[in-house]
This record gives sequence, C-alpha cells and structure tokens, in this order.
Amino acid sequence: MSVLLEVIATTVADARAAARAGADRLELIAAMGEGGLTPSVGLIEAALAAVDIPVNVIVRPHSRSFVYDADDYAVMLRDIRAVKAAGANGIVIGMLDAHRAIDREGLARACDAADGLAITFHRAFDEARDLREALDVLLGFDAVTSVLTSGGKPSVLQAEATLGELVRQASGSHCTVLAAAGLTVEALAGFVSATCVEAVHFGSGVRVDGNGLAPVDPAKVAKVRALLDATSR
Repeated sequence: MSVLLEVIATTVADARAAARAGADRLELIAAMGEGGLTPSVGLIEAALAAVDIPVNVIVRPHSRSFVYDADDYAVMLRDIRAVKAAGANGIVIGMLDAHRAIDREGLARACDAADGLAITFHRAFDEARDLREALDVLLGFDAVTSVLTSGGKPSVLQAEATLGELVRQASGSHCTVLAAAGLTVEALAGFVSATCVEAVHFGSGVRVDGNGLAPVDPAKVAKVRALLDATSR
C-alpha cells in the first residue's frame, strides 16, 4: 500500500497543481504565514469544483492560541457546518484546554457539528503536555481519522523515534498518524522507512524555492509521489 500524500493548498491554482501531480488529498487553508486559518466559503467551493480528490478544510478562527472561548467555538461550529454544506471531505481542527490537554468537550462539539465528516486533529497536538496521552484521548473519538504531528518538534526529521512510537500506538485503530512539518524530498524515503508512517503532509517542502508563501511546485509533488510509490509496502 502506497503512503498517502496530503498537500496544503492556499489557492485554486495550488489545488489543481497538487492534484494533477499526484497528491491523494488536499488540506485547504488561508494564511499560511500564520500556520493556517479558515478559508473563505468562496475558496472552499471553488477548490472543490476544481479537483476530484478529497479536500479537507482547516477550521481555525485565529492564530493566537489553541485555547478557545465560547465565541471562538460559536464561530468554529458555524464554519464546520458551512464546510460540510459545501461538500468537503473533512475538517482539520484542534483545541487544547488551559492545562495543555486535549479539550475533549470542545472536540466532542466539533465532531457533532461535523456530522460524519472526516476529522484531522491538527498540530495543536504538538503543543499538548504529553503526546502519548493526547493520542490516547483522540483514539477515543471515532470521528478523528488523522492526527497531524511533527512529534512535538519544529521538524518531523528531529522526531523520528517519537513518530515511530505514535505510529505503533495508533496501529490497528481508525486513526492515521499524518507526519508533517520539515519534510523534504531528499529525506523522505529514509524517514518513511524509519517511522513506518502511512501518511505524509507537505507544505513548504513542495513549494517553489521551499517558500511557504509561494505556489505549489508540481514537479516536487510528482517527485514525492514517485518516492512514496517506490517505498510502498
């Protein structure tokens, strides 16, 4: 089975380029420089119309923190319903409490609003006080099908051992560990071999000049796709 390739798209052109070059799934976001915020309904609808692969949409109302108040949740739940109405494959969300544990109540409300959409818990996970404990909580939510993580480090390449442990912890469950942040074309084959990850997530690594604010480079996406197919298990 080939490793799943998810690519960040911030424009319709990104979405088209990544899909044509071999991405399996897109994460649609706005504000790449802030780590990704909820995109407009217009962008969501246009991106969905432009590609035939699944599109997951980030729902993140601001970049201040991953601890949200009642107003933030009201906004997020509206956005989740709008994403579902637009016909997206899933949502990408994450929330912590003041003690840096998964906000179970907030996540449960988001799952209810998502009403069957696939849910990826994003890199708020990497700020949790205990990654194994946090993954255990997420494994208790049937709706959470992926967890996006760099193993708590700035780059996933600094956390191979942790990623391998998380992959083993999630093994056989409904939830896939989605390795993200710092992945490069050059390091990819060794990383996949060392960690046994079943899914990888690329942002800057498949963009022109490695610049997160630049367009997707289809040649880089195609190279990643070829590498992943060559390492398929």
